[in-house]
Amino acid sequence: MKLISDTYLEQNRKLHEQGSFGISGHQWGPRIASLAEMFRCRTILDYGCGRQTLRDALKGRDLEVRGFDPAIPGLDMPPEKVDLVACTDVLEHIEPEYLDSVIAEIARCATKAVFLVVHTGPAVKTLPDGRNAHLIQQPYAWWLPKFDKRWDRFSERVGDNAFWYAGKARPA
Repeated sequence: MKLISDTYLEQNRKLHEQGSFGISGHQWGPRIASLAEMFRCRTILDYGCGRQTLRDALKGRDLEVRGFDPAIPGLDMPPEKVDLVACTDVLEHIEPEYLDSVIAEIARCATKAVFLVVHTGPAVKTLPDGRNAHLIQQPYAWWLPKFDKRWDRFSERVGDNAFWYAGKARPA
């Protein structure tokens, strides 16, 4: 299953080389740690991990945090199943034609729960080709059915330009 085009993969590699892309995961560390405790998770996948700041924020806890990012060599191998998948500030960057495949891949990997953060408006950053870095700029109501189709929602918070969603994995 293809998750990203070759052209867009190259755009993302260039962004990551600049050093200021993929650095916000750490801010969700406490919430993700709480979810891991709630669902008795030991393994976490940071889907679209960037610079792996979530992993760094969760150091010292009894958690194994794995990273996946198709634009970073060494983190680009298809991920294995884990208890909890965290995907923060990633889905709005996905090419629209691959979004359903990416969501399906996240669902495949998460055996207990997911934590998703999505920004709904334009990004401050632009891609090297000049496009806004948020390829999908849709409101919460647009995203919700896509997530509720895969997970049992148990918690959410909606803000002005972003929201987070926590869902319980359904038995396979």
